[in-house]
Amino acid sequence: MRVLPAFLCALVLAGCGGNDGTKDMDTGTSSIASGSARMTLGVNSYLWHASLDTLSFLPLTSADPFGGVIISEWYVAPSSPNERLKVTVYIMDRALRADGLKVVVFRQVKGTGGWADATPSPDTAHKLEDSILTRARELRLATLGQVG
Repeated sequence: MRVLPAFLCALVLAGCGGNDGTKDMDTGTSSIASGSARMTLGVNSYLWHASLDTLSFLPLTSADPFGGVIISEWYVAPSSPNERLKVTVYIMDRALRADGLKVVVFRQVKGTGGWADATPSPDTAHKLEDSILTRARELRLATLGQVG
């Protein structure tokens, strides 16, 4: 009689301790196992999470972790009600590299005829890229600190 409860407890504990996913500490790429299938995400997870953290103030239209594309909705800053921005982030590599990230910023201004396209400051995309890369490095260092 005591064998069955002990067996069930051991089975539950074994399930809690198992890890279905693995993480490559260099790229941050996660692989997820389900039965006999294993799926590897195609983008650097540090860049992915850093992009979401950095753009957290924007409402998102789409976020594809397999393709590495994040698209925001139009955002109107309270301090500039006649201007709005939309951001698209492309994560193009599995490595944590500056050239594996591209940020595109779209800008519109409100005129008498409604919203019209305008040229964004080239500095805006560059600052967002720098913020994302800095955050990605912080996430990687924090992960490495937990492992060591």
